Amino acid sequence: MKKIEKKQSSSEMRHLFGTQHDYAQMFQMIWGFTISQIVHAAALYSLPEHLGQGRATPAEIAAAESLNVDATFRFMRTCASIGLLTYDGHAKFAATPLLNTLRTDDPNSMRGPALQLPGRGHWSPWGNLSDALKTGEPQSVATLGRPVWEYLADTPAESAAFTATMKSTSFVIDREAAELVETQSVRVAVDIGGASGTLLHALMKKNPALQGVVFDLAHVVPSAIKAAADLGLHDRFSAVAGDFFVSVPPADLYLLKLILHDWNDDACISILKNCRRAVHPGGRIVVVEMLIGEIGTPGFAPLIDLDMLVMLGGRERNLEEYKALITAAGFRFSLATPTSTPFVLIEAVAV
Repeated sequence: MKKIEKKQSSSEMRHLFGTQHDYAQMFQMIWGFTISQIVHAAALYSLPEHLGQGRATPAEIAAAESLNVDATFRFMRTCASIGLLTYDGHAKFAATPLLNTLRTDDPNSMRGPALQLPGRGHWSPWGNLSDALKTGEPQSVATLGRPVWEYLADTPAESAAFTATMKSTSFVIDREAAELVETQSVRVAVDIGGASGTLLHALMKKNPALQGVVFDLAHVVPSAIKAAADLGLHDRFSAVAGDFFVSVPPADLYLLKLILHDWNDDACISILKNCRRAVHPGGRIVVVEMLIGEIGTPGFAPLIDLDMLVMLGGRERNLEEYKALITAAGFRFSLATPTSTPFVLIEAVAV
């Protein structure tokens, strides 16, 4: 009986819509928001940690997290239906490898994105996508009462989740960048808007002589200092609070990972010009971004482009558009290096 039920469950959506595959696929797209919120709750209430030592009942989870017992049972039953939990048939649930990608002790943990992206600071502006399409303007002020960066500064938990998201989405690209970006001629590298500084750390570990600086907003500085100390890099590292629209610290190399896509063209040129003013002679920049491909090409960049529209008023760009920004700020494009990830390393030198 269990085997038959499982088979029925896996094809339930197809049965609901008969042979109309497109309708079934569309219904899954529409219903997708529920999965985001389920994963968010699983991370928020530390489900993988509670189940780390084995099986547990909904009552035990509810007691640990001060939740309603019946609601917790229904939640865990749903988690089992989407592959996050297994059920032993005797009131206890266990974690699956999929759920364990949210564990806090996993260096590649998806807990940060699970807390941040379906959280209020990201979720609410996306609820106003229709207004963003009408106005062409981001929706954070309309839904959160202030721009995203101010909101994060006022909400430490979401700010920490954002930093964790940047870290978890950066692991592979940071490791590759350490191999691809030349730093032997660099004495000081500044990570502009670097959050916890994962890209900078990778370069510093590769080059023991490299001095590193994370330049970010004041509420980010403590986490950046801690992250460097945890890696034993504190003697060559510093974190500086400031506004990259005003000025940036002097350096031989500026790292701008997922920074320019946050802003419109004029703002990008302003950031890059401040780097150009402060860069040491012969210095350079490395821009790390996704590139927009041909229309209709499957990929993540168009989704992120809409995210930038809704959240910040920025945009994803193609290589020629980045070259134009770089040139306008007084740098000369030198090369674009693809990686095994969707990201490209775009390098330019001061002229």
